[in-house]
Amino acid sequence: MKFLVVLSAILAVSVADLQLSEEQKAVAHANGALCAQQEGITKDQAIALRAGNFENADEKVKCFANCFLEKTGFMVDGQLQPTVVLAKLGPLAGEDNVKAVQAKCDSLKGADKCDTAFQLYKCYYENRAHI
Repeated sequence: MKFLVVLSAILAVSVADLQLSEEQKAVAHANGALCAQQEGITKDQAIALRAGNFENADEKVKCFANCFLEKTGFMVDGQLQPTVVLAKLGPLAGEDNVKAVQAKCDSLKGADKCDTAFQLYKCYYENRAHI
């Protein structure tokens, strides 16, 4: 499931760019697989998400994003945890880079926690070049 590698790179930043350890990759794979099974997303939906195709994302895809972000600790009960994001991504991508993306994305709110997670995922994906 290659899509899990990309998702495991946290918000669509490539694994190579972040240089995740084998342990971090394994945890992300496990979290991604659990969330994919829990939310029932298809392989095609995962591929579309990985490719940045957000147009036809349904509730399952949005709830997958929420599940994954909660498993990473980036979200708790539908609320983004900016200090956790910075603590986990800062050492990998540079604190200033992460803060710049946070300034653009972290205030986004959706209709519910799944939509919020999806909006955040989308924003981080669209700004991934900066981290």
